[in-house]
Amino acid sequence: MIDQVMDAFLRRQHDEGLALARESDLLEIEPIGAPADRFLVRFTCRGLVSAVDGSIAEASAFAVGIWFPADYLRAANPFQVLTWLGPRSVWHPNISAAAPLICVGRLAPGTGLVDLIYQCWEIITWNKVTMREDDALNCAACQWARANLARLPIDTRPLKRRAFVFRTDDISPGNANASAQ
Repeated sequence: MIDQVMDAFLRRQHDEGLALARESDLLEIEPIGAPADRFLVRFTCRGLVSAVDGSIAEASAFAVGIWFPADYLRAANPFQVLTWLGPRSVWHPNISAAAPLICVGRLAPGTGLVDLIYQCWEIITWNKVTMREDDALNCAACQWARANLARLPIDTRPLKRRAFVFRTDDISPGNANASAQ
């Protein structure tokens, strides 16, 4: 039996997610399923990785998997809904380098795809960071963050392109301001 409420939720997430991707230069979304209950989300924003030599370097390609299980509107486990896909060398207190985990904090049932994408983007770009070892998935990144606050956030570009508003009423032939320019 098809859950019509969940089906409508999934279709709305699909449409809203793809609309956000169309309005972003930093995001690609690949829906999986019909209706899509899984999404492959790729970010081309700047974040950090741990290099082979142990140094911390910038990177610009990250991926997260998002899955809405059948009971998602009643219960949400962030470690079931979100999967860190790469790179494995990612450097952030809220992302585990050892396991495919990303922690966005408490996740309310029914949290939408766009909200989850924004939360992941904030983490990847270091616009959102937890600097407490007792609440971190990567304690070393937590310590690094406190010592490198001046570098944060790594990427300040908006996820969604800003709209430009053009006013043509100011350039009409009878406008005194237009002739003064």
